[in-house]
Amino acid sequence: MTDSALIDFDDFLKIDIRVGTIIAAERFPEARKPAIKLKIDFGGDLGVKKSSAQITQNHDVDSLVGTQVLAVVNFPPRQIGPFMSEVLTLGVPDSNGNVMLVRPDRAVPVGGRLY
Repeated sequence: MTDSALIDFDDFLKIDIRVGTIIAAERFPEARKPAIKLKIDFGGDLGVKKSSAQITQNHDVDSLVGTQVLAVVNFPPRQIGPFMSEVLTLGVPDSNGNVMLVRPDRAVPVGGRLY
């Protein structure tokens, strides 16, 4: 077990993690740390949401469109410089500590909730 505090399963259920498809990606030079601005389609009631992601080390802007990713969709929006990030796109560190996107290993319907 890690140093993280234990939470109840009900706490986990409060976090709404959905799958979406990146429909646009562009460099975000105004960000303090290198980042990419994403537009992610979650379908249904959620629609298209924006996210800023520090994924420049492992992900190329030109190859992101069409990629499915997982994101927390029920955090409040967060101002990142001049950009309002609406969802938290999820990633994990590679062996060098750089972010790798968390994504399904094959195509799944957009909007699906992680469980």
